[in-house]
Amino acid sequence: MRATKHAVPRARRGRVLVMGVPLALVAVGLVVCLAFALTGGGGSGSGQPVAAAVAATGQAVPTASGGPDGATPPEALPSPTAPTPSPSPSAGTPSPSATTSASSSAQPSSSPKPSSSATASASATAGSRAAAGPASLAGRIRPGTSYQGVATSYDAADGNGACSFGPSGDLMVAAMNHTDYETSGACGAYVQVRSAGGASITVRIVNECPLPCAPGQLDLSHEAFAELADLSVGRLPITWTLLSPAAPDSMSVRYKTGSSQWWCGIQVLGHRNPVAALEVQAGGGWRRLSRTDYNYFLSPDGSGCGGSIRVTDIYGERLTVDGIALQPDVVQSAHAQFARH
Repeated sequence: MRATKHAVPRARRGRVLVMGVPLALVAVGLVVCLAFALTGGGGSGSGQPVAAAVAATGQAVPTASGGPDGATPPEALPSPTAPTPSPSPSAGTPSPSATTSASSSAQPSSSPKPSSSATASASATAGSRAAAGPASLAGRIRPGTSYQGVATSYDAADGNGACSFGPSGDLMVAAMNHTDYETSGACGAYVQVRSAGGASITVRIVNECPLPCAPGQLDLSHEAFAELADLSVGRLPITWTLLSPAAPDSMSVRYKTGSSQWWCGIQVLGHRNPVAALEVQAGGGWRRLSRTDYNYFLSPDGSGCGGSIRVTDIYGERLTVDGIALQPDVVQSAHAQFARH
């Protein structure tokens, strides 16, 4: 039997009327009423309607702060402020101790790591020593510290070297490795050197041992090395410490060749303890001079040349020296000496 195709009455193709009102308008009215009820009769539009929209769509909706769930979007966050770099000291006011990198540090003799209580005790002790005036201005070479290294030897000739002290009749001298030399900060230091066999000597630093001399290494004069071992040994394991000897009696001051009222270089000789800083009196105050690797302190514009000089050692002791004439290449006694430690 042939199937009959039922035609859809035209009345069903049109809009369904409910009591003469279009069904679509009724639905809209119900939604509006529901929204009004959920919001408590008005108020902010950031309350339940937003939550209802999120539930209906399954998508996060930005809130008033700009990001989903109240989080600030990344593009709205302020960019981190770069730290302000610390001002580097000017040439006329160098720091008394040079900054060194960890990779090139000479390491003192290692010791077991203390417990937390031991660390606290050590810190308190260090603070007490600081108040009493320790070598707070010392650089890499500090008193009371034993350094490990190797000793080599060189022909010291007349005892002169990079420290520009000049010839010396005492050849118990040494050259400090480049790292611990610290732009001539080690010049004039007295160092006690011990070999593994127990022999020991005292030498004065008058020279620099350039790279590849390693941190902790001392290049001794042939005369000094021979007191510890035969020169044929070549390289000798050693430990060494800084000294504050009884001699000399007085230190001296010398102006560099070519010094005048327009430019001068000033050097300190015969000091018991390493020199940390040198200042000249100028402009109603004290001006710290920059240090060279050949162990002179320079006043490039002549400020303070021929006037009072103030010298500070690594322990912080300051000695004011007056009456030093501006005479180039003349050694003049300061009639003063740093205290022994």
